[in-house]
Amino acid sequence: MNEALTRPAVVSRISDLIGYTPLFELCRTENGSRLLLKLEMYNPTGTAKIRMARQMVLDAEARGELRPGGRIIESTSGNTGLGLAVIAAERGYTFTAVVDNHACVDKLRGMKALGTELVYVIDDGTEELATAAREELAEDMARGQDNTVFTEQHNNPSNGVGYFPVAHELHQALGGRIDVLIGAVGTGGALCGTTRELRKLVPGVRTIGVEPKGSIAFGGPAHDYYQSGTGTPEGAEIGALVDFDLIDEGVKVGDVEAFATARAVARTGLLIGGSAGGVVHEALTRLPSLPPGSTMVALVNDGGEKYMDTVFNDDWMNARNLIDPAVEREIDETLTKLRRN
Repeated sequence: MNEALTRPAVVSRISDLIGYTPLFELCRTENGSRLLLKLEMYNPTGTAKIRMARQMVLDAEARGELRPGGRIIESTSGNTGLGLAVIAAERGYTFTAVVDNHACVDKLRGMKALGTELVYVIDDGTEELATAAREELAEDMARGQDNTVFTEQHNNPSNGVGYFPVAHELHQALGGRIDVLIGAVGTGGALCGTTRELRKLVPGVRTIGVEPKGSIAFGGPAHDYYQSGTGTPEGAEIGALVDFDLIDEGVKVGDVEAFATARAVARTGLLIGGSAGGVVHEALTRLPSLPPGSTMVALVNDGGEKYMDTVFNDDWMNARNLIDPAVEREIDETLTKLRRN
């Protein structure tokens, strides 16, 4: 067994709890194909992104760019910021998160509780996703400042490297029995980083990338969307970590379908985030057409607990015309049928 995948019985830093997340079989078909969820919400802060947050900081330290008493700045919609907040707190750094109100309120509250300085690029309460403006402000704040690092998650190679352990965890658990890997594409770090390393271990694995309708990584048209922490909105540059050579197919899932899936999965006893709902929706659509005995792994990058005021709030959903009872009913029926096999 790879020693890196063996956690000590007692740890002394929160970051030592990163990784080793479980695989959960959500359902399977009559011909033995199964959908496994890599439950990244079991990382500290309830998200996969703490993996790359740690790697970005460790690499900045190794380059001498970040020294004791330094400051970290990042543009974030929430989960990366939560991860950096933990790493900064345990390593004695100041952390400034440049945010907008598109982020779920609980993520913003969580960062603040962890000692983060929040700087709003738009402070009028609008829910507009302002990725480009956030990136520009974060870069400006770090420019020329001593012992200050803008981690720049969208273009930082350490982002992808931070997910290499996911590949080893999957290989350790499943060996070569992984046929399809499916995950959300935002910065590209999680899906492409995992794929890059996994293909060294399982060369034949096929990778499917999922982004919200309205995102532009896999083409237009561009429009607003409510899935947070994923996709590339109009006006933002596609991150350098989105490696199309590592993605066999890119697909889009709308907010209605993504959120309906998260809500339907919740009724099986598991809370997943909104963008994870998009990934699971696409996985459920594809599962019946896979060859018999196939294994599909879906990267579930965060849990649903942060979305009680949004995805799981009927008033919020109805106010934005995001609830479609027929879609939820269809997903409920699909899950019920597949979970009986």
